[in-house]
Amino acid sequence: MIVSSFMPAVTQMIYDMGLQDHLDGITFECPDLALKEKKVAVRYKLEGQTLTSEEINTIFSKTKAEGGTLYYVDEPVLESIAPDIIFTQDVCDVCQIDTACVATSAYKLDKVPQLISITPDSLEDVFKNAITIANALEKPSYGINYVSKLKDRIYNIVDVQRAKRLLPKSTLLLEWIDPLFNCGHWIPHQIGYAGGVDLLSHPSGDSIVISWDKIVKYNPEVLIIAPCGYKIDRTIEDMKFLENKAEWSSLKAVKNGQVYIADFDMFTQSSANTLVNGIECLAKMIHPEHFSISKDLEKKFLKYK
Repeated sequence: MIVSSFMPAVTQMIYDMGLQDHLDGITFECPDLALKEKKVAVRYKLEGQTLTSEEINTIFSKTKAEGGTLYYVDEPVLESIAPDIIFTQDVCDVCQIDTACVATSAYKLDKVPQLISITPDSLEDVFKNAITIANALEKPSYGINYVSKLKDRIYNIVDVQRAKRLLPKSTLLLEWIDPLFNCGHWIPHQIGYAGGVDLLSHPSGDSIVISWDKIVKYNPEVLIIAPCGYKIDRTIEDMKFLENKAEWSSLKAVKNGQVYIADFDMFTQSSANTLVNGIECLAKMIHPEHFSISKDLEKKFLKYK
């Protein structure tokens, strides 16, 4: 059986579960190891361009309003792979290719593959998705073992909070800076497991634009900035949009030294293992004196001056 993954999170989970021998046909933004080993069947019209956050948001918004897409299937590559299954997604048609776009190309193949949409809203959905992937590859035990180990890591974090009677801290995680987007879907659940509460978030729903005035009034104790698709270095370039705001220095998080910049893949990439990594990092960010993390995870975020 050959499967294609047109969702980076699915590609990551396939590798995490040791099922990558079944995989060929991925997207241009899948994990580096997959890009070295597998054929790229989904491309992006803006590949190689350097754009600001505002420019990216404007282009995506305009394209979506016109009913278009910035992603496309490399049909000759897909035809050479002839997958039995293609994993797609419908969480966000702004940052990844969606099922409808994939179907247009897939239905042209001599052997029409099964399309399986992996579309989580909550953290529990993400764990169920891992089971779905393993079942589709006829390896159900791989999914069960994978999820069980990840949930044990979450329970360990919760146990520490209970044992030490830690109170939740008001937290805000931003998925974009210019314009400002709150966090949605599974990220509020991650924050909750880590010992925080984000009252400006949208649990199990889409992230939305929020005003700076709302953030100032909320005045969180902990502020985490993890723009979708951005690593730490890229986010630092855009911090001027926040620092230049008059009320920036008066925020509790800034005064407390609890402003953090984090890699996006721990939050907006819905692969189960990376999200649990995110929970462990969030626990360290929110309650730094009570949690320790591996050296590898220490590189995934930094305290911002």
